[in-house]
Amino acid sequence: MLKQFFIICSGADTDILEQCSKGEQNKYAGIGATVFFTALMATIAASYALYTVFNNALTSIFFGIVWGLLIFNLDRYIVSTIKKTGNITNELIQASPRIILAVIIAIVIAKPLELKIFEKEINQVLLEQKNQLTLNNKSQIAEQYTPSIETLNNNIATLQQQIDTKEAEVNKLYSTYIAEAEGREGTKLVGKGPVYKEKREKHDALLAELQQLKIENKAKIASATSEIAKLKRDYETQVINSQPIINNFDGLMARINALNELPWLPSFFIFLLFLAIETSPIIAKLLSPRGTYDYKLEDLETAVKAVLLQNKNQRELQLKTENAINDRIYTDIEQEEELYTYKRKKARELMQLQADAFFKNQKNTL
Repeated sequence: MLKQFFIICSGADTDILEQCSKGEQNKYAGIGATVFFTALMATIAASYALYTVFNNALTSIFFGIVWGLLIFNLDRYIVSTIKKTGNITNELIQASPRIILAVIIAIVIAKPLELKIFEKEINQVLLEQKNQLTLNNKSQIAEQYTPSIETLNNNIATLQQQIDTKEAEVNKLYSTYIAEAEGREGTKLVGKGPVYKEKREKHDALLAELQQLKIENKAKIASATSEIAKLKRDYETQVINSQPIINNFDGLMARINALNELPWLPSFFIFLLFLAIETSPIIAKLLSPRGTYDYKLEDLETAVKAVLLQNKNQRELQLKTENAINDRIYTDIEQEEELYTYKRKKARELMQLQADAFFKNQKNTL
């Protein structure tokens, strides 16, 4: 039962193969088994690859089975259409497009399994890429807010500098009028004289300006500080909102790119393995000598071809004969006086009817 199933998988004609030896049947059963297990590997590989996309087991398995059936049908077609002719050159020319197709199929099958085999290494690469993406994302978002924050900080520094400058002037005037009262500077007279009062009034006026400046600048500083805090909150919010996109950066294409970052040799050997599996039915058929099945199949095909060619030639001769007979018949009829007289009579009647109809139309018009 299993042997018969594998023979069906090979695409061989079971009716012809039943007439062949057991060895010939086993050869095609082996080819069919290779086709079947290649399709099975394709189903597993496609299911895993689709699971990384849909993250749903049932959907992935369903489409994986569809993909496996497609690969099975292609492999079966490739193997069944290679005919053993005994001419190596013709067989290689015949098989070359099929080998190219087998290479493409091997690549498609091998890649998802590589993703699974090197999953831990790929996760490490993805982690590094995510960390770098997070840093780059923060830098890019910061570029939107940093200029505004720096401008506000500069404004705060300017406002504070104005207060400090004015305060230094007030302190200097304070020291001046105190020194005048103590007789250490100015008039050198101890006591609160006119000069002391003048310097004191100037100090008091500047102190009032300082207090007013502090009120105004501190309000501006508070507003700028509040604006800076708002910008920082917006920055943090945008970083938090964009982080899930980076965290989900582990789709199929991201994993393939991460796989390409790993050393190529292990992946290459896995590809060679699947290439060998995929091309093994074709190579086996090319290398194997012509067997009983090939001779019987060729005999059947040539017999059908001979019958078709014979029927075609027979129809062509029949048509040629019919044309020759028709030519002779019409040539003989052409010389008969009776046919001429009959056709002349009918032509006369037709012309009379046409004349009567024309006369009737003209009469109705008048």
